[in-house]
Amino acid sequence: MAGGQTKKAGGEGKKGGGETKKGNANAGGGGKKKEVKKETGLGLSYKKDENFGEWYSEVVVHGEMIEYYDISGCYILRPWTMSIWEAMQEFFDAEIKKLKIKNCYFPLFVSPTVLQKEKEHVEGFAPEVAWVTKSGQSDLEVPIAIRPTSETVMYPYYSKWIRGHRDLPLKLNQWCNVVRWEFSNPTPFIRSREFLWQEGHTAFATKAEADEEVLDILELYRRVYEEYLAIPVIKGKKSELEKFAGGLYTTSVEAFIPNTGRGIQGATSHCLGQNFAKMFEINFEDEKGEKAMVWQNSWAYSTRTIGVMVMVHGDDKGLVLPPKVAAVQVIVIPVPFKDADTQGIFDACTSTVNTLTEAGIHAEADLRDNYSPGWKYSHWELKGVPLRIEIGPRDLANSQVRVVRRDNSAKVDIPMASLVEQVKDLLVTIQKSLYDVATQKRDACIQKVTTWDEFIEALGQKKLILAPWCDEEEVEKDVKARTKGEMGACKTLCTPFEQPDLPEGTLCFASGKPAKKWSYWGRSY
Repeated sequence: MAGGQTKKAGGEGKKGGGETKKGNANAGGGGKKKEVKKETGLGLSYKKDENFGEWYSEVVVHGEMIEYYDISGCYILRPWTMSIWEAMQEFFDAEIKKLKIKNCYFPLFVSPTVLQKEKEHVEGFAPEVAWVTKSGQSDLEVPIAIRPTSETVMYPYYSKWIRGHRDLPLKLNQWCNVVRWEFSNPTPFIRSREFLWQEGHTAFATKAEADEEVLDILELYRRVYEEYLAIPVIKGKKSELEKFAGGLYTTSVEAFIPNTGRGIQGATSHCLGQNFAKMFEINFEDEKGEKAMVWQNSWAYSTRTIGVMVMVHGDDKGLVLPPKVAAVQVIVIPVPFKDADTQGIFDACTSTVNTLTEAGIHAEADLRDNYSPGWKYSHWELKGVPLRIEIGPRDLANSQVRVVRRDNSAKVDIPMASLVEQVKDLLVTIQKSLYDVATQKRDACIQKVTTWDEFIEALGQKKLILAPWCDEEEVEKDVKARTKGEMGACKTLCTPFEQPDLPEGTLCFASGKPAKKWSYWGRSY
């Protein structure tokens, strides 16, 4: 997929994504007058509803979020992306520190002996593990794995550091990269061979403490999605078939992409139980002086979050960024007409940026004189900036600015005297509106079914399906097998914590046995 996805924009034969260069001097070598670019060359070739995959590929490149790299499945994360990641990181890092979780860093290399110690866990990751086999021209005596996750890297040292009950709880987190050499279609953010994430690894004296933390962390993941990325998620528990390899149970937040009818696992919080403690001999002396094994958790969210945000909020003009994660919340654009006081307008733009910046709003002015205002509008719409401020001669004369929302194109004139207050209100309104609209679209796709025929019909309509289930692994495997096709098999996404009423005598939609719970089903990324 790499390298071939940037298509010509708008059928105009122009380069997309900000690649329109400065105009040449007039032909013939006479005048030095600058040519102002009016044709944007920025329009997307594909519409979100018509070709979602190509639309997504265009948006993340033209929106200057990623650049393709010469190794398939690996991507350059540009500053526009990193600022979003940093906004989430700042929130999450502060919250886990309130829970007394400390940051650390472990090496990215894993020895084969340690990696293979926990059999079930390794089998879950084995096909995706990348190996270093050479140093220069020499073969390594023992190949070294690159971490796909860090349980087996960290836990030998937990065994060393934990001796007695006073050493507990041990609560560590690291912000790092991991490598999973997947062979399914790579997709920027959603499925890549290297990605950034945080991974927390904690050890407790009791299961009750571990259970409590699993849900505390899951709530933080809900907040990342709903409060920062403006994406509704469902909190729930994974089936035995879908849980983390080697763990006791897995909880997750699940998002849904209405355009494709696919669920997407947003983040996971696992209770590992005592399985890893047994394998890595993480024992401690309890308060009675008796030997006991720790209870462990691990939890993570990754740069996949950013891809979900693009998919949910983006439109045919490009990215739509929630204000809470936007590097630039307000872009100020001068609109000088012929014979206008151009310098006065430029000064007003600079002054507006300074006023907003002092108030804690991320604002910038686009004062480039080789692009027309129309080109700039398209450029910053493509990059998803939440608010655009336009200042022209009339605005200058009336001591006002024109403000345009990215999410719904609504325009309003605001007096300079109340600029900060009204811009802050608008940013809050946009954040809430993005979440509300995404929730309405998601909820419109939820289909409650009770029979196999209803299930198949809903699956064909790209629905997020809520169905009564007997909670048997063989039945889930059977559903996967019976729904396997070009679009991919259907599976359980999660069993929601908020359970609808399950009347006595309700039968499983797939097996006809007594149902034990309601679960969400669907195709997924």
